[in-house]
Amino acid sequence: MRLDHLSFAAGPDGLASTAQRLGGLLGKEFTDGGVHPRFGTRNMTMPLDGGNYLEIVECLDHPASDKAPFGQAVRARSAAGGGWLGWVVAVDDIAALETRLGREAVKGNRHLPTGEELLWQQLGVNSLITDPQLPFFVKWETAPDMHPSNGADPDFCLATLEIAGDPQRVSEWLGQSVEAPLEDVKVEWVAPNGTPGILAAQFQTPSGLVRL
Repeated sequence: MRLDHLSFAAGPDGLASTAQRLGGLLGKEFTDGGVHPRFGTRNMTMPLDGGNYLEIVECLDHPASDKAPFGQAVRARSAAGGGWLGWVVAVDDIAALETRLGREAVKGNRHLPTGEELLWQQLGVNSLITDPQLPFFVKWETAPDMHPSNGADPDFCLATLEIAGDPQRVSEWLGQSVEAPLEDVKVEWVAPNGTPGILAAQFQTPSGLVRL
């Protein structure tokens, strides 16, 4: 179990403008990640050192975005002005999670601009919707050399996560200590004063720490 990526919902100005704004703050450009046809969304990504990545995602004008929980989550966050959607944990055995949590994983895929396709299973988006401090899970079915973290600049990495929530609640959801998937990232837990979830993330860049 490890941190896979952070997800940021595009604001009213759209995916490209949000990516340009955040990329300008970080000093690095996002690249076109392609379309999630099952979810009615698309993203732009930035690989980070440490085997994880940052994505910015927006809904498409497509029926899937109204039906799929991930599309619903993105649409709601974007409608609220955009911002941090959640964090995602990669696992090797999603069947064990299906048994423990009593729910089934769903298939996910993303068509890259190159024509290649990324495949995975995911579980837990509905819980993210109701309790945004909770991560959802992915089990990659694509070869490791296709993972979106590949090609990361060693000068860019996630340094700190600020989460409004309860680490004990998150540990119960994970089935192990929350420190397990976040062992390489400093986490600052803040008592929720409103909606729980990611408040901010700090990234180490060649220009120093940048807080988004």
